[in-house]
Amino acid sequence: MTDRICVGAIGGAFGVQGEVRMKSFTADPTAIADYAPLTNEDGSKEFDITLTRPIKNGYSGRLSGVKTKEQADALKGVKLYAERSKLPSLPDDEYYHADLIGLEVYDTGGVVIGTVKAVLNHGAADLLEIQGAGLRTTVLLPFTLEVVPTVDLSAGRIIADPPEGLIE
Repeated sequence: MTDRICVGAIGGAFGVQGEVRMKSFTADPTAIADYAPLTNEDGSKEFDITLTRPIKNGYSGRLSGVKTKEQADALKGVKLYAERSKLPSLPDDEYYHADLIGLEVYDTGGVVIGTVKAVLNHGAADLLEIQGAGLRTTVLLPFTLEVVPTVDLSAGRIIADPPEGLIE
């Protein structure tokens, strides 16, 4: 498990006064400000956040140390991370995406399918992107209780029952 969790991303400048566009990856999108200070991926920059208003596909906000449009534009694409200790505890059947990445995936017979490369969400439900030596390409596995009945973080593995024909 990592000590920091990605809770948002900067989409660039919003206006000319140093505000930024932000996407929040938290369950309550406005809660992203509650987990400040946030850092960039390597932890070299730290930001306090003030959300100013909802906008299409996210929020506009102010970051500490960002005063100009040019500074805001330079942060486009930066992912924002919060300390795990500041985030709420999750129920037993919910997981932070960062905790799933890197877990080995086994089928119900105990055969290794591959490793979780990424957790994707395109609107309907989460998908686990699985890569492995025995796979021709990466496989997108629906992250539902029916397809993924067991997630064992302490053992570092997932047990999956993929739909017929998904994995060849």
